[in-house]
Amino acid sequence: MTRLVGLPPLVCADTRLLVLGSFPGAASLAAQQYYGHPQNQFWRILQAIYAPGATPISTSSYENRSAWMLAHGVGLWDVYASCERQGSLDSQIRNAEVNDFAALRQRCPQLRAVAHNGAESFRHTARLEHLGLPTVRLPSTSPANASWSFERKLAAWREVFTAYAAPD
Repeated sequence: MTRLVGLPPLVCADTRLLVLGSFPGAASLAAQQYYGHPQNQFWRILQAIYAPGATPISTSSYENRSAWMLAHGVGLWDVYASCERQGSLDSQIRNAEVNDFAALRQRCPQLRAVAHNGAESFRHTARLEHLGLPTVRLPSTSPANASWSFERKLAAWREVFTAYAAPD
């Protein structure tokens, strides 16, 4: 089985809330973009939190979406740096190597919390204890998480983003 390599962290010095996924799906890896699958609700949720009614950010270039997200104090990364996996499901992840979170506080001095996008990411919350930050489990934005409606996911995400990503 081929070893897959994840994406670099998408963070900056102003990142206040880090959203941690597990590992990019096949569509995201192919596009080299976080949440690149058109059915993933991540970008739609951010739109609903920060700019409801505006032109959908998902239609913008990845560079513009990324800059827009970073300007709102939100960063992205994944728990796994690399793994072996057939398809895109977390349940298929094998021989995973966890990212090194040691330098995260230096890269993101304003970091207030880590939000795990789904259960697989949250399983590794203990690896972040050394950061001394609150960690929160959010419902996955993946299309595989069909048991949660968009509205229910949005309410959970909005609560965490209001608490930790808003500027001082």
